[in-house]
Order: sequence, then structure tokens, then C-alpha cells
Amino acid sequence: MNIEDKIKYSIKKNSLIAKGSRVLIGVSGGADSVCLLYLLHGLKEELGAALYIAHLDHGLRKESKHDAEFVKKLAKKLKVPFFSARLDTKKLNKKLLIEEALRNARFDFFFKVAANVRAQNIALAHNFDDQAETVLMRILRGTGLYGLSAILPKRKRAKFFIIRPLLNIGRREIEDFLNKKRIKFCIDKTNVDEVYFRNKVRHRLLPLLEKEYSRNIRESLFNLAQSAGSDYDYIKEAASRIHLGGRIRLKIEKLIKLHPAIMRFKLREAISRIQGDTRRITFKHIQELEDLIFNRPIGSIVDLPKGVSILKKQKSLIFYLR
Repeated sequence: MNIEDKIKYSIKKNSLIAKGSRVLIGVSGGADSVCLLYLLHGLKEELGAALYIAHLDHGLRKESKHDAEFVKKLAKKLKVPFFSARLDTKKLNKKLLIEEALRNARFDFFFKVAANVRAQNIALAHNFDDQAETVLMRILRGTGLYGLSAILPKRKRAKFFIIRPLLNIGRREIEDFLNKKRIKFCIDKTNVDEVYFRNKVRHRLLPLLEKEYSRNIRESLFNLAQSAGSDYDYIKEAASRIHLGGRIRLKIEKLIKLHPAIMRFKLREAISRIQGDTRRITFKHIQELEDLIFNRPIGSIVDLPKGVSILKKQKSLIFYLR
């Protein structure tokens, strides 16, 4: 399949864009997001969708103003409504890692724009290679089934659906498409800076694995994510039918009777209710909570990242922010 057929297949298979819906596209100006914009713009009539562009200038690079202006001109050329903002980095949450703080700021901006234009979907340009890199990064850091599922093609967040139509398309295909169509895009120099963990995985580890161990390592990691995602969805559906107490309290007697997969899901679910996500919760953290449940005395406390703590009482686990 060519790249146009691949994105149509992805949209149909994953029910990403309903006819007549509104789609906000996050466009940084880089190759991936520019490719996504052009592909969705080419399918606009067929999909019956209204498109909008959102661009957040992080203000961390000298070139960022140029990128914002580039996306603005591109939006004007394609006659797509354009929304932009410049991030005040002084207002970032200092308790978070810089990558996580920027990600949160980006989503806050996207949600605000999507609400203003009444867009149901927010389209992001993560691709096949991003998926492989993310799975490998999470394996190296330590993860469970949820982490292995990595980047999902469709995920509900707040009141919106985050969709990723390019997940079945590789970075080389994207660049070939842009070069063939003579479409310009911006180059972010930080993408080659090996200070960042992802760049080390992208430029050093994955090429080494391909050369020395498996030519199909990217495909294997992608398939692992797809399989883990399906398994996780099944566990999530099964776990949603089980009630163990209130929003911040889980009954220990009921917890210990659950299958380990369901129990781990309920623990993550409780953490998410307190903090909003489980992004920095690793499998090691969940094992520590299991040890709290089965081995540690009443009154014991486990402290987790981002200020979450869990207290073991006589009959329940109590989740709270310290």
C-alpha cells in the first residue's frame, strides 16, 4: 500500500474519524506533523471532516519563532484555520521532568483549542518508528503490560479522542512522501542531541540491534505494542466490572482474591484517580504495592512518584497526595 492507502486503512480500522467530525491537528512544523496535515487535508472531502491546526511554540530554541511562522503560512496556504500560542516556560511545573512538563503544557493547549472549535478529535503525528522507540525505552526503564502497549491509535483523554493516524507508517516513508511532493518542513536540531534518552535509543541502540541482532526489531517491537494493547484493553474491560471501594480506598480482602493482572490494574486505576495519570509508575512500584498488601504490617506507607502515597490500614489501602 502507498502512504495514502495506509492512512485510510488506519482511520477505518481504528475508527479514528467519523464522517462530519471536527479534527484538530497538532502541527509542530516537523516532517511527521506536516505529512499528517497534508494527508488529512487530501482526505478532507472523502472523510467529510473539518480540519483545524494548533501550534504551540515552546520557546526553547532560537528557531522556534521561525517554526511558528512556517506553520502559520502553511495553514494559510491550505486554507485551514490556525491557532497558536507561545509557552511561558516559567509557569511549567518544576516538580516534573522537563519532557513531561512540556507534554502536559502541549495537551492543555490542545484541549483549550479543541474546546473552542468544538473538535472531537486531536490528531497527533506519532509514527511506526516512534512506537518502536517508545516500547524499547519503556522496557529499558521497567514497565508492565500498560507500558508495553505504548502509543495507542485512539485514546480518550479529558473530553476528547487523541488519534494517531500515522502509527502504521514509518519515518522513511514519511520523508519519501514529502520529498516526492516537494513539501518543505522544519528540522528540529534537538532530535539529534543525544542528551535526550529517546535520541540515544533512536540513533544508537536501535541501529545496533538492527545490525547485530534482528533486522526486524522495529516491526517486532511494534507488534509487541499492538498485542499488549489488545490484552490491556481486555483486562481493563474485565476490571471495570469489579468494585473494591471508593475513589481513594481499596478493600484489601477483595484485592487479594483477584487475579494478579486485575489487581495490578485496580492499583494503577486508583493512582490515576489521585494523580491524573500513571506515567512514572513502573512495574517495580506495583510490586512494592503488592508487598505492602501481602507482607507489610498495618500502618505501613509506600511513597510513589509525583506525591502519591498509599497507607495500609486494617481493611483498606488509602491513596492520597502527600
